[in-house]
Amino acid sequence: MPTSHITQPLTGPLTRPIPVAARVDRFSYAIRNIVTAAKAVEATGMKVRYLNIGDPIAFGFRTPAHLVAAVQKAVQDGHNGYLPSAGIPEARAAVAADYTSRGMPVPAERVLLTTGTSEAIDLALNALVDEGDEVLVPMPTYPLYTAVLATINAQPRFYRTDPQRDWLPDLDHLRSLVTPRTRVLVIIDPNNPTGAVYPPATRRALIEFANEHGLAILADEVYSELGFDGAVPLLSTLDTDAPIISLSSLSKAYLAPGWRAGWLVVSATPRLDNALAAMRKLADGRLCSPGPMQYAVTAAMTGDRSHQPEFRRALAERGRITTEALNAIPGMTCVPPRAAFYAMPAVSLPPGRTDEHYVLELLRATGILCVHGSGFGMRPEQGTFRIVFLADPRELRSIYADMAAFTGEYLERAG
Repeated sequence: MPTSHITQPLTGPLTRPIPVAARVDRFSYAIRNIVTAAKAVEATGMKVRYLNIGDPIAFGFRTPAHLVAAVQKAVQDGHNGYLPSAGIPEARAAVAADYTSRGMPVPAERVLLTTGTSEAIDLALNALVDEGDEVLVPMPTYPLYTAVLATINAQPRFYRTDPQRDWLPDLDHLRSLVTPRTRVLVIIDPNNPTGAVYPPATRRALIEFANEHGLAILADEVYSELGFDGAVPLLSTLDTDAPIISLSSLSKAYLAPGWRAGWLVVSATPRLDNALAAMRKLADGRLCSPGPMQYAVTAAMTGDRSHQPEFRRALAERGRITTEALNAIPGMTCVPPRAAFYAMPAVSLPPGRTDEHYVLELLRATGILCVHGSGFGMRPEQGTFRIVFLADPRELRSIYADMAAFTGEYLERAG
Protein backbone atom coordinates (compact mmCIF):
# COMPACT_ATOMS: atom_id res chain seq x y z
CA MET A 1 0.00 0.00 0.00
CA PRO A 2 1.59 3.39 -1.00
CA THR A 3 2.70 5.77 1.68
CA SER A 4 0.14 8.53 2.18
CA HIS A 5 1.19 12.09 1.35
CA ILE A 6 1.06 14.79 3.97
CA THR A 7 -1.86 17.06 3.15
CA GLN A 8 -1.97 19.40 6.10
CA PRO A 9 -0.59 22.94 5.45
CA LEU A 10 3.02 23.57 6.27
CA THR A 11 3.76 25.80 9.24
CA GLY A 12 6.72 27.48 10.86
CA PRO A 13 9.83 28.46 8.88
CA LEU A 14 8.48 26.94 5.66
CA THR A 15 5.72 29.58 5.48
CA ARG A 16 7.57 32.67 6.65
CA PRO A 17 8.51 35.19 3.92
CA ILE A 18 12.18 35.25 2.99
CA PRO A 19 13.59 38.52 4.38
CA VAL A 20 15.05 41.15 2.11
CA ALA A 21 18.00 43.44 2.72
CA ALA A 22 17.32 46.52 4.84
CA ARG A 23 19.03 48.70 2.25
CA VAL A 24 16.09 48.20 -0.12
CA ASP A 25 13.86 50.22 2.19
CA ARG A 26 16.32 53.11 1.87
CA PHE A 27 16.28 52.95 -1.95
CA SER A 28 13.86 55.23 -3.77
CA TYR A 29 13.66 56.39 -7.39
CA ALA A 30 10.62 58.62 -7.74
CA ILE A 31 10.87 59.04 -11.53
CA ARG A 32 9.99 55.38 -12.00
CA ASN A 33 8.06 54.74 -8.79
CA ILE A 34 5.28 57.16 -9.70
CA VAL A 35 4.48 55.12 -12.82
CA THR A 36 2.57 52.72 -10.56
CA ALA A 37 0.00 55.45 -9.96
CA ALA A 38 -0.14 56.18 -13.69
CA LYS A 39 -0.86 52.54 -14.50
CA ALA A 40 -3.75 52.58 -12.03
CA VAL A 41 -5.17 55.64 -13.83
CA GLU A 42 -4.75 53.94 -17.22
CA ALA A 43 -6.63 50.93 -15.90
CA THR A 44 -9.69 53.17 -15.54
CA GLY A 45 -9.56 53.97 -19.27
CA MET A 46 -8.00 57.42 -19.01
CA LYS A 47 -5.09 58.27 -21.32
CA VAL A 48 -1.92 59.16 -19.44
CA ARG A 49 0.44 61.78 -20.85
CA TYR A 50 3.86 60.79 -19.54
CA LEU A 51 6.02 63.77 -18.66
CA ASN A 52 8.07 61.92 -16.05
CA ILE A 53 11.01 60.38 -17.94
CA GLY A 54 13.48 62.18 -20.19
CA ASP A 55 13.35 59.76 -23.12
CA PRO A 56 13.50 61.62 -26.47
CA ILE A 57 12.67 58.45 -28.40
CA ALA A 58 9.27 58.19 -26.69
CA PHE A 59 8.39 61.59 -28.15
CA GLY A 60 9.32 60.91 -31.77
CA PHE A 61 12.98 61.90 -31.90
CA ARG A 62 15.18 59.40 -33.72
CA THR A 63 18.66 58.01 -33.14
CA PRO A 64 21.08 59.22 -35.85
CA ALA A 65 21.34 56.72 -38.70
CA HIS A 66 25.13 56.38 -38.56
CA LEU A 67 24.92 55.27 -34.92
CA VAL A 68 22.30 52.67 -35.77
CA ALA A 69 24.49 51.47 -38.64
CA ALA A 70 27.50 51.15 -36.33
CA VAL A 71 25.57 48.91 -33.95
CA GLN A 72 24.11 46.82 -36.78
CA LYS A 73 27.57 46.31 -38.26
CA ALA A 74 29.00 45.33 -34.88
CA VAL A 75 26.29 42.69 -34.46
CA GLN A 76 26.71 41.38 -38.00
CA ASP A 77 30.48 41.29 -37.63
CA GLY A 78 30.11 39.04 -34.60
CA HIS A 79 30.99 41.49 -31.82
CA ASN A 80 28.49 39.83 -29.51
CA GLY A 81 30.75 38.34 -26.87
CA TYR A 82 32.42 39.78 -23.80
CA LEU A 83 34.58 42.82 -24.37
CA PRO A 84 37.32 44.37 -22.21
CA SER A 85 35.78 45.48 -18.93
CA ALA A 86 36.98 49.06 -19.41
CA GLY A 87 35.61 49.16 -22.96
CA ILE A 88 36.96 48.64 -26.45
CA PRO A 89 40.17 50.61 -27.08
CA GLU A 90 38.89 52.50 -30.12
CA ALA A 91 35.84 53.85 -28.26
CA ARG A 92 37.90 54.88 -25.23
CA ALA A 93 40.36 56.62 -27.54
CA ALA A 94 37.50 58.39 -29.32
CA VAL A 95 36.04 59.69 -26.06
CA ALA A 96 39.49 60.81 -24.90
CA ALA A 97 40.11 62.62 -28.18
CA ASP A 98 36.71 64.33 -27.98
CA TYR A 99 37.30 65.48 -24.40
CA THR A 100 40.81 66.65 -25.26
CA SER A 101 39.44 68.70 -28.18
CA ARG A 102 36.91 70.25 -25.80
CA GLY A 103 39.57 71.34 -23.31
CA MET A 104 39.92 68.35 -20.95
CA PRO A 105 43.14 66.63 -22.07
CA VAL A 106 43.11 62.96 -21.09
CA PRO A 107 44.58 59.74 -22.49
CA ALA A 108 42.35 56.80 -23.38
CA GLU A 109 43.57 54.95 -20.27
CA ARG A 110 41.56 57.36 -18.12
CA VAL A 111 38.25 56.58 -19.86
CA LEU A 112 35.94 53.75 -18.79
CA LEU A 113 32.88 52.74 -20.80
CA THR A 114 29.84 52.11 -18.63
CA THR A 115 26.27 50.88 -18.83
CA GLY A 116 24.92 54.39 -19.18
CA THR A 117 25.70 57.25 -16.86
CA SER A 118 23.80 55.39 -14.14
CA GLU A 119 26.54 52.79 -13.86
CA ALA A 120 29.19 55.50 -13.99
CA ILE A 121 27.56 57.10 -10.94
CA ASP A 122 27.48 53.74 -9.18
CA LEU A 123 31.12 52.91 -9.95
CA ALA A 124 32.38 56.34 -8.91
CA LEU A 125 30.49 56.51 -5.61
CA ASN A 126 31.40 52.95 -4.67
CA ALA A 127 35.06 53.68 -5.40
CA LEU A 128 35.19 56.96 -3.48
CA VAL A 129 32.80 56.62 -0.55
CA ASP A 130 32.82 54.34 2.50
CA GLU A 131 29.88 53.52 4.75
CA GLY A 132 29.11 56.57 6.89
CA ASP A 133 30.90 59.00 4.57
CA GLU A 134 29.13 62.06 3.20
CA VAL A 135 28.53 63.32 -0.33
CA LEU A 136 27.48 66.87 -1.17
CA VAL A 137 24.51 66.65 -3.53
CA PRO A 138 22.56 69.55 -5.05
CA MET A 139 18.95 70.08 -4.03
CA PRO A 140 16.96 69.37 -6.10
CA THR A 141 19.01 66.44 -7.33
CA TYR A 142 18.86 63.58 -9.78
CA PRO A 143 17.55 60.85 -7.45
CA LEU A 144 19.92 58.10 -8.54
CA TYR A 145 22.66 59.76 -6.49
CA THR A 146 20.72 59.40 -3.26
CA ALA A 147 19.54 55.92 -4.23
CA VAL A 148 23.12 54.69 -4.71
CA LEU A 149 24.24 56.35 -1.48
CA ALA A 150 21.44 54.55 0.33
CA THR A 151 22.65 51.17 -0.90
CA ILE A 152 26.17 51.79 0.41
CA ASN A 153 24.90 53.36 3.65
CA ALA A 154 26.56 56.70 2.96
CA GLN A 155 24.93 60.06 3.65
CA PRO A 156 23.83 62.71 1.16
CA ARG A 157 24.27 66.27 2.37
CA PHE A 158 22.02 68.50 0.28
CA TYR A 159 23.26 71.93 -0.75
CA ARG A 160 20.60 74.37 -1.83
CA THR A 161 20.16 75.75 -5.30
CA ASP A 162 18.15 78.95 -5.46
CA PRO A 163 15.17 79.36 -7.83
CA GLN A 164 15.34 83.11 -7.20
CA ARG A 165 18.80 83.06 -8.80
CA ASP A 166 18.10 80.76 -11.76
CA TRP A 167 18.66 77.66 -9.61
CA LEU A 168 22.33 78.49 -8.96
CA PRO A 169 24.06 76.79 -6.00
CA ASP A 170 24.00 78.58 -2.66
CA LEU A 171 27.74 78.60 -2.00
CA ASP A 172 27.40 79.79 1.60
CA HIS A 173 25.08 76.91 2.37
CA LEU A 174 27.45 74.52 0.64
CA ARG A 175 30.36 75.66 2.81
CA SER A 176 28.32 75.09 5.97
CA LEU A 177 27.85 71.40 5.20
CA VAL A 178 31.46 70.18 5.13
CA THR A 179 32.53 67.75 7.85
CA PRO A 180 35.53 65.46 8.30
CA ARG A 181 33.48 62.70 6.60
CA THR A 182 32.81 64.67 3.40
CA ARG A 183 34.35 62.93 0.39
CA VAL A 184 32.67 64.02 -2.86
CA LEU A 185 31.00 67.06 -4.42
CA VAL A 186 28.35 66.25 -7.05
CA ILE A 187 27.79 68.94 -9.70
CA ILE A 188 25.00 68.46 -12.25
CA ASP A 189 25.55 71.10 -14.92
CA PRO A 190 23.56 71.51 -17.13
CA ASN A 191 21.11 70.50 -14.48
CA ASN A 192 18.53 67.79 -14.23
CA PRO A 193 15.87 68.48 -12.90
CA THR A 194 15.90 72.29 -13.28
CA GLY A 195 17.44 72.96 -16.72
CA ALA A 196 19.90 75.41 -15.16
CA VAL A 197 23.33 76.21 -16.60
CA TYR A 198 25.95 77.57 -14.20
CA PRO A 199 28.03 80.62 -15.19
CA PRO A 200 31.84 80.39 -15.16
CA ALA A 201 32.18 82.27 -11.87
CA THR A 202 29.94 79.75 -10.08
CA ARG A 203 31.76 76.84 -11.63
CA ARG A 204 35.16 78.24 -10.59
CA ALA A 205 33.89 78.74 -7.05
CA LEU A 206 32.74 75.11 -6.90
CA ILE A 207 36.13 73.87 -8.11
CA GLU A 208 37.97 76.07 -5.60
CA PHE A 209 35.73 74.80 -2.83
CA ALA A 210 36.45 71.16 -3.75
CA ASN A 211 40.18 71.82 -3.94
CA GLU A 212 40.16 73.60 -0.58
CA HIS A 213 38.53 70.62 1.15
CA GLY A 214 40.26 67.81 -0.75
CA LEU A 215 37.08 66.57 -2.42
CA ALA A 216 36.63 64.66 -5.64
CA ILE A 217 34.14 66.23 -8.05
CA LEU A 218 31.58 64.13 -9.88
CA ALA A 219 30.66 66.32 -12.85
CA ASP A 220 27.43 65.02 -14.36
CA GLU A 221 27.73 66.45 -17.88
CA VAL A 222 25.19 64.33 -19.74
CA TYR A 223 23.48 67.47 -21.08
CA SER A 224 26.61 69.49 -21.87
CA GLU A 225 25.85 69.42 -25.61
CA LEU A 226 22.22 70.44 -25.14
CA GLY A 227 22.54 74.05 -24.00
CA PHE A 228 19.99 76.17 -25.84
CA ASP A 229 22.71 78.66 -26.76
CA GLY A 230 25.17 75.94 -27.79
CA ALA A 231 27.28 73.30 -26.13
CA VAL A 232 28.26 74.06 -22.52
CA PRO A 233 32.02 73.77 -21.83
CA LEU A 234 33.20 70.86 -19.73
CA LEU A 235 33.86 71.78 -16.10
CA SER A 236 37.47 70.66 -16.34
CA THR A 237 38.26 73.37 -18.90
CA LEU A 238 38.40 75.82 -15.97
CA ASP A 239 41.05 73.80 -14.13
CA THR A 240 42.58 70.80 -15.86
CA ASP A 241 44.39 69.80 -12.65
CA ALA A 242 41.22 69.62 -10.55
CA PRO A 243 40.10 66.14 -9.38
CA ILE A 244 37.12 65.86 -11.72
CA ILE A 245 35.38 62.70 -12.89
CA SER A 246 33.16 63.62 -15.84
CA LEU A 247 30.13 61.45 -16.59
CA SER A 248 28.19 61.30 -19.85
CA SER A 249 26.55 58.97 -22.37
CA LEU A 250 24.85 58.56 -25.73
CA SER A 251 21.42 58.70 -24.09
CA LYS A 252 20.47 62.35 -24.48
CA ALA A 253 22.61 64.38 -26.88
CA TYR A 254 22.90 61.35 -29.19
CA LEU A 255 19.31 60.17 -28.78
CA ALA A 256 20.03 56.58 -27.76
CA PRO A 257 18.82 56.17 -24.16
CA GLY A 258 17.94 52.49 -24.39
CA TRP A 259 21.40 51.48 -25.54
CA ARG A 260 22.89 52.15 -22.09
CA ALA A 261 26.14 53.38 -23.61
CA GLY A 262 27.96 55.72 -21.26
CA TRP A 263 31.40 56.62 -19.98
CA LEU A 264 33.34 58.27 -17.22
CA VAL A 265 36.44 60.33 -17.82
CA VAL A 266 38.97 60.82 -15.02
CA SER A 267 41.00 64.04 -15.15
CA ALA A 268 44.73 63.65 -15.56
CA THR A 269 45.68 64.69 -12.02
CA PRO A 270 47.62 62.02 -10.10
CA ARG A 271 45.27 62.73 -7.18
CA LEU A 272 42.71 60.52 -8.91
CA ASP A 273 45.01 57.63 -9.85
CA ASN A 274 43.85 55.49 -6.93
CA ALA A 275 40.21 56.29 -7.68
CA LEU A 276 40.71 55.28 -11.31
CA ALA A 277 42.28 51.99 -10.24
CA ALA A 278 39.39 51.35 -7.86
CA MET A 279 36.79 52.01 -10.56
CA ARG A 280 38.66 49.74 -12.96
CA LYS A 281 38.61 47.00 -10.31
CA LEU A 282 34.88 47.40 -9.77
CA ALA A 283 34.29 47.43 -13.53
CA ASP A 284 36.14 44.12 -13.86
CA GLY A 285 33.53 42.52 -11.63
CA ARG A 286 30.66 43.26 -13.99
CA LEU A 287 32.62 42.06 -17.10
CA CYS A 288 31.64 44.80 -19.59
CA SER A 289 28.99 47.27 -20.69
CA PRO A 290 26.71 46.28 -23.63
CA GLY A 291 29.01 45.22 -26.45
CA PRO A 292 27.62 46.28 -29.84
CA MET A 293 26.64 49.68 -28.48
CA GLN A 294 30.27 50.45 -27.65
CA TYR A 295 30.92 50.66 -31.38
CA ALA A 296 28.35 53.45 -31.60
CA VAL A 297 30.42 55.46 -29.12
CA THR A 298 33.22 55.69 -31.69
CA ALA A 299 30.72 56.63 -34.40
CA ALA A 300 29.23 59.34 -32.19
CA MET A 301 32.54 60.88 -31.19
CA THR A 302 34.04 60.87 -34.67
CA GLY A 303 30.99 61.18 -36.92
CA ASP A 304 28.28 63.59 -37.96
CA ARG A 305 26.64 65.65 -35.19
CA SER A 306 24.39 67.72 -37.41
CA HIS A 307 21.33 66.46 -35.51
CA GLN A 308 22.37 68.39 -32.40
CA PRO A 309 21.72 72.00 -33.53
CA GLU A 310 18.25 71.00 -34.71
CA PHE A 311 17.60 69.16 -31.45
CA ARG A 312 18.76 72.16 -29.42
CA ARG A 313 16.43 74.46 -31.39
CA ALA A 314 13.51 72.09 -30.77
CA LEU A 315 14.29 72.00 -27.04
CA ALA A 316 14.65 75.78 -26.81
CA GLU A 317 11.22 76.25 -28.43
CA ARG A 318 9.64 73.76 -26.03
CA GLY A 319 11.39 75.38 -23.08
CA ARG A 320 10.03 78.80 -24.08
CA ILE A 321 6.48 77.44 -24.46
CA THR A 322 6.77 75.75 -21.07
CA THR A 323 8.01 78.85 -19.27
CA GLU A 324 5.42 81.17 -20.78
CA ALA A 325 2.50 78.80 -20.22
CA LEU A 326 3.34 77.87 -16.65
CA ASN A 327 4.11 81.42 -15.53
CA ALA A 328 0.72 82.44 -16.89
CA ILE A 329 -1.04 80.05 -14.46
CA PRO A 330 -2.13 81.89 -11.28
CA GLY A 331 -0.32 80.44 -8.29
CA MET A 332 2.51 78.90 -10.34
CA THR A 333 6.05 80.04 -11.16
CA CYS A 334 8.68 78.54 -13.46
CA VAL A 335 12.34 79.51 -13.85
CA PRO A 336 13.23 79.44 -17.57
CA PRO A 337 15.40 76.40 -18.36
CA ARG A 338 18.58 77.01 -20.35
CA ALA A 339 19.46 73.46 -21.35
CA ALA A 340 18.15 69.91 -21.64
CA PHE A 341 14.40 69.18 -21.54
CA TYR A 342 13.36 69.69 -17.94
CA ALA A 343 11.73 72.44 -15.94
CA MET A 344 10.91 72.55 -12.23
CA PRO A 345 7.93 74.82 -11.61
CA ALA A 346 6.38 75.45 -8.22
CA VAL A 347 2.73 75.80 -7.27
CA SER A 348 1.70 77.76 -4.17
CA LEU A 349 0.20 74.96 -2.13
CA PRO A 350 -2.46 75.54 0.51
CA PRO A 351 -1.45 74.66 4.09
CA GLY A 352 -1.33 70.94 4.72
CA ARG A 353 -0.93 69.96 1.06
CA THR A 354 2.23 68.47 -0.45
CA ASP A 355 3.83 68.40 -3.87
CA GLU A 356 3.01 64.69 -4.17
CA HIS A 357 -0.66 65.35 -3.40
CA TYR A 358 -0.79 67.97 -6.17
CA VAL A 359 0.96 65.70 -8.68
CA LEU A 360 -1.28 62.72 -7.93
CA GLU A 361 -4.46 64.81 -8.09
CA LEU A 362 -3.26 66.30 -11.39
CA LEU A 363 -2.67 62.79 -12.73
CA ARG A 364 -6.08 61.48 -11.66
CA ALA A 365 -7.96 64.48 -12.99
CA THR A 366 -6.15 65.04 -16.29
CA GLY A 367 -3.86 62.08 -17.01
CA ILE A 368 -0.80 64.36 -16.89
CA LEU A 369 2.09 62.60 -15.16
CA CYS A 370 4.89 64.69 -13.63
CA VAL A 371 7.21 63.92 -10.71
CA HIS A 372 6.88 65.62 -7.34
CA GLY A 373 9.82 67.73 -6.25
CA SER A 374 10.28 65.84 -2.98
CA GLY A 375 11.35 62.89 -5.16
CA PHE A 376 14.34 65.08 -6.05
CA GLY A 377 15.06 66.10 -2.46
CA MET A 378 12.90 69.24 -2.21
CA ARG A 379 10.63 69.90 0.77
CA PRO A 380 7.09 68.62 0.09
CA GLU A 381 5.44 71.89 1.11
CA GLN A 382 7.40 73.85 -1.51
CA GLY A 383 5.08 72.56 -4.23
CA THR A 384 7.75 71.86 -6.82
CA PHE A 385 7.48 69.26 -9.55
CA ARG A 386 9.49 68.29 -12.61
CA ILE A 387 8.15 68.43 -16.15
CA VAL A 388 9.76 66.75 -19.16
CA PHE A 389 8.92 69.02 -22.11
CA LEU A 390 9.86 66.75 -25.03
CA ALA A 391 6.33 66.49 -26.43
CA ASP A 392 5.31 68.20 -29.66
CA PRO A 393 4.68 71.94 -29.11
CA ARG A 394 0.98 71.60 -29.96
CA GLU A 395 0.59 68.81 -27.43
CA LEU A 396 2.50 70.80 -24.83
CA ARG A 397 0.13 73.74 -25.23
CA SER A 398 -2.83 71.39 -24.76
CA ILE A 399 -1.21 69.82 -21.70
CA TYR A 400 -0.51 73.20 -20.12
CA ALA A 401 -4.06 74.39 -20.79
CA ASP A 402 -5.38 71.33 -18.97
CA MET A 403 -2.87 71.91 -16.18
CA ALA A 404 -3.99 75.52 -15.84
CA ALA A 405 -7.66 74.53 -15.60
CA PHE A 406 -6.91 71.86 -13.02
CA THR A 407 -4.65 74.10 -10.93
CA GLY A 408 -7.27 76.83 -10.75
CA GLU A 409 -9.86 74.34 -9.51
CA TYR A 410 -7.38 72.70 -7.12
CA LEU A 411 -6.44 75.97 -5.46
CA GLU A 412 -10.04 77.19 -5.35
CA ARG A 413 -11.21 73.97 -3.65
CA ALA A 414 -8.43 74.24 -1.10
CA GLY A 415 -9.27 77.85 -0.42
